[in-house]
Amino acid sequence: MSEPPSPSPTARQAQLLALAGELRPELHRYCARLMGSVIDGEDVVQDTFARAYVALDELKEDLPLRAWLFRIAHNRALDLLRGRAVRAAEPIEAAHEVADPESPDPVEILMRREAVETAVSRFAELPTVQRSVVILKDVLDQSLEEIAAMLDLTVNAVKAHLARGRARLKVINAQASAQLAPRPPSPTVSRYVALFNRRDWDGLRAMLADDVRLIQSTHPLRAGAADVGMFFGIYSRSAPVRLASAWLDGREVIAVYEDPQAMKPSYLMWLEWKDGRISFIRDYKYVRYVIDDAEVVLAPDDEPAGDDTAN
Repeated sequence: MSEPPSPSPTARQAQLLALAGELRPELHRYCARLMGSVIDGEDVVQDTFARAYVALDELKEDLPLRAWLFRIAHNRALDLLRGRAVRAAEPIEAAHEVADPESPDPVEILMRREAVETAVSRFAELPTVQRSVVILKDVLDQSLEEIAAMLDLTVNAVKAHLARGRARLKVINAQASAQLAPRPPSPTVSRYVALFNRRDWDGLRAMLADDVRLIQSTHPLRAGAADVGMFFGIYSRSAPVRLASAWLDGREVIAVYEDPQAMKPSYLMWLEWKDGRISFIRDYKYVRYVIDDAEVVLAPDDEPAGDDTAN
C-alpha cells in the first residue's frame, strides 16, 4: 500500500518559504553583529526559520512576517548571549537627540558608515541593547519607531541607546589594534586542506569519525561516516575548488575558492574534531552571504609539512 502524499504547505507557509530566501542575508547581517560572529550569526538564522516554521500556525494573520522573524531572531540571539554571559546591558541615561532620519546631516551619514564598516566581532564589545539599536538603525536602516516596537522600548530610549552605542563604537574602532598576524594552521586542518586540494576523497573519508555530522544550510542534516562520505562524492563530480586554511574571529576555518585567482574566498567551511577525527562539518556553499562581512585571515601555509602518507 502506497504512502499518502506529503501535505502541501499552507499559503502562510509558502509565504514564509518565499520570504526566507529574500530575507536571509539581511537577517544574517543583524544576527552576525549581535552575536559578534558570522558563523554564530548563521546558526541563529537557521534556528530562526526552523522555529518560525513550527510556530507559524499560531501567528496572527495581521502580523507582518518580516517583523515577526526579526523578533524571533533577536530573542534567540539574546538567549544565547545570556547563556554565555557575554555582557549585561547598561542602564539608560538621559536621551540624546539624533539627526532627523529623513534628512541626515553629514555627521549622521558618517556614523552610519562607521557602523557598516566596523568589523563584526567588535559589536560584541557593546552592551546588548546598544548593539541591537546601532545595528538596526545604522546597518539595516530601520526607523526609530520600528526599532522601538521590536525591542519594546520608547523612541526616546532608542535614541539614548543609539547615541551611546555610536559613541562607544567610535572609541572601540579608534582603539582597535591592527589586523592580527596570520597564524599557522593546525596539523589536522592542514592535512584536510591538502587532501581536498589533491582530490584524495578516500583519504578524506578516512578522517571522518563514525558519528560525524554534516550541515549544509537549506539541506537536510547528514549523519554517520557513510552518509557524510557522500559529501566528498558531490565535490568529486563538481568543478575543482581550492581550499586554504584560514582564521576568522579567532576560529580556525577553511576558505573555499572557486576562482583560484580571486582575492576573496567564495565561501567557507568549518570543521570540529574529536580524537583527531572530524566530528562535524559545516559547509556554507549555499549561504554565501556569510562571507560578505567576514574578516578572513589566511594562514601563512595551508599545506602540511611532508605528509604524503595518504597518496
